Amino acid sequence: MSAPVEFAVWAPVPERVRLQVDGAVHDMRRGDDGWWRAEVEAGPEADYGFLLGDDDTPRPDPRSRRQPDGVHGLSRRFDPAAHSWGDGAWTGRPLAGGVVYEMHVGTFTPEGTLDAAIDRLDHLVDLGVDFVELLPVNGFDGTHNWGYDGVLWYAVQESYGGPAAYQRFVDACHQRGLGVIQDVVYNHLGPSGNYLPLFMPVFSEGGPNPWGSSVNLSGPDSDEVRRYVLDNALMWLRDMHVDGLRLDAVHALVDERATHVLEEMAQEVDRLSVAEGRPLTLIAESDLNDPHLVTPRAANGKGIHAQWSDDFHHAVFATLTGEASGYYADFAEAGLSGVAKTLTGAFFHDGSWSSFRRRHHGRPVDTSRLPGWKFLGYLQDHDQIGNRAVGDRVSATLSPGLLAVGATIVLTSPFTPMLFMGEEWGASTPWQFFTSHTDPEIGRATAVGRKAEFAEHGWDADEVPDPQDPETFTRSKLDWSELDREPHATVLAVHRRLLALRREHPELVDADLAAMEVGWDDEDRVLVVHRGSLRVVANLSDEEQEIELDRPATGVLFATADEPASSGTSVTVPAESAAVLTT
Repeated sequence: MSAPVEFAVWAPVPERVRLQVDGAVHDMRRGDDGWWRAEVEAGPEADYGFLLGDDDTPRPDPRSRRQPDGVHGLSRRFDPAAHSWGDGAWTGRPLAGGVVYEMHVGTFTPEGTLDAAIDRLDHLVDLGVDFVELLPVNGFDGTHNWGYDGVLWYAVQESYGGPAAYQRFVDACHQRGLGVIQDVVYNHLGPSGNYLPLFMPVFSEGGPNPWGSSVNLSGPDSDEVRRYVLDNALMWLRDMHVDGLRLDAVHALVDERATHVLEEMAQEVDRLSVAEGRPLTLIAESDLNDPHLVTPRAANGKGIHAQWSDDFHHAVFATLTGEASGYYADFAEAGLSGVAKTLTGAFFHDGSWSSFRRRHHGRPVDTSRLPGWKFLGYLQDHDQIGNRAVGDRVSATLSPGLLAVGATIVLTSPFTPMLFMGEEWGASTPWQFFTSHTDPEIGRATAVGRKAEFAEHGWDADEVPDPQDPETFTRSKLDWSELDREPHATVLAVHRRLLALRREHPELVDADLAAMEVGWDDEDRVLVVHRGSLRVVANLSDEEQEIELDRPATGVLFATADEPASSGTSVTVPAESAAVLTT
C-alpha cells in the first residue's frame, strides 16, 4: 500500500535532481545544505533512483539499502525495522577472551548465500569460536568478489541474499551465542558502479591511496562525506544488530582534522553501545604499528578497541614455512626470537629497521597499559592467503604436524585469536583473488594487472589465476566433505581441543603482555611459552627434542602428537609437535 514518503539525497554537485519512483518522475527541492527532498506516494518496496542534471538515466541512492538488480540498477526501499528479531536474549559479549572466525559469504558454502551459511553455524558453535567476522557484504559490481570493491556501502549484496537475509543471519548467530563482526571499507570505493562522484565530492584532492582515490574526510565540503561514513558504521551496529566492525586499512584514511574520523567513530560507537545495552567493538587493520590507535581516548589515544597484528602472523608464518621474500625477510632472519618478540610485545617492528620498507617502522606497545586481547593474532587471514600468487593456504606448504604447532601457538597466545574459514580442518582448497566486473575493460585491466604484478616477482603469468574466470571463484569454495577425511579430521580435532582448553583454563586467555615469558632455541627450533602455571612447548624441528623447563612438568593437558616424556625439569617433545603442560 502506497503512502506519502519523503525521499532525500545529499547532492551538492548537480544543479538539478529529479526523483524517479516506479517509473514516475518528480522534481526535488534543494536546500541550502545541498540536500534535495521530495515527498511522493510510494509503496514499501518501491523502486526508485535519482536523475542528475540533464541526464535522464536514474542513478541508485548513495544510501540505498537494497539493489535487487545490482549496483547499476534502481534502488528499492527497505525497512530494517520490519524484521521480527528473535535475539532478545542476546546481550552481546566483549571481545576480550573471545575467538574470531573470518568468513567470506560467497565461498563459505556451495550456494554462497547468507541463508546457506546459517546451516553451517552449528559447526562453528561445536568448534568453539565466539565471533563470526564477515568479509565486506556491501554492494559491488557483479555476482562475486572479495567485497573490497564495494560502491554502495549501505546495501547488502543481492547475490548473498540482500538485507533481509543478512538480518536473518545475524539473528541466527545471536540465537546460537555467536557475535557478528562486519568488515567495512571506508578508505576507497570500487572502480565499477561508483556513481557517488556524480552526487557529492566524495574524493579528496590529496591523491590516491594504493586502491584508488582517497575519501574526502577533511577537505572542502567534507562534513557530509564524513557523516556518510559515520552513519554507515552506526547503521550496521544499530539496524542490523551487528556486534562489531572490522575497519579495513585505516592507515589509508587521510584525515587532517584535529579529531580524526576514527576517534569520532569510536566516540559515537561507545555512545551507541550504552544506548543499546551491549558491547560494540571496533577492530582496525593498520599498517602503522602505532599503539595510539587502540589506546583509550581518556589516555589520548584514538579509542579503537582492537587491531590486527600482522607482525605476529609474519613472525609465526615465516618461522614455520621458511619463507623469506618481501616483507617476510626480517621475520625469517629473526626466527623464533621474532615470534617471542611479538608474543610479548605484539609488534616486531616497534621502531626497528624494516628492510622491506627501507626505513624504521612502528613504535613499542606499553605492555603495562595495553592488554594482549586488543591485538588479533592469526596464522592465516584472507589477505595472507588471497594475495599470494595462487591463493595457496598454509596447509599446502606445512605438514599436518606443523599445522598443529602453528594452531597451538596462535590459540594459546595472549591475543584475540582469529581463524580463517576452513583453517580449522586444514582445508586443501585455495582461496584465490576473484572478481566479476561487468565492465569488460575493467575486467580485462584487473586480470592483466594481477598477472603482471606477480610476473615481476618471477611467476609465470600462466600460473596466476585469472580473477575474472568463474572457475577461480568456484575453486575457492570450501569443500565440506573434507571434515571426515584424514588428515583434516585430526587437524579439526586439534583446533576443537585447543579452543576447549581456552575455556577450561583462564591462564590461556590471560592478556597481560607484561607477564609473558618466552624461551626459545633457534638451533633446535623449540619454543616455550609461560602461561601462568602452564607451559606451552613447541618443537618445530623434524627431530625429537629435549627441552629444559624452569620447573618440573606435572601433567599433560594437551599434545598434538605423542605426549612428551618428562624427567625432572626436562621434557622430550616429538618432532613437529606441541603440548600444553601443567607445572
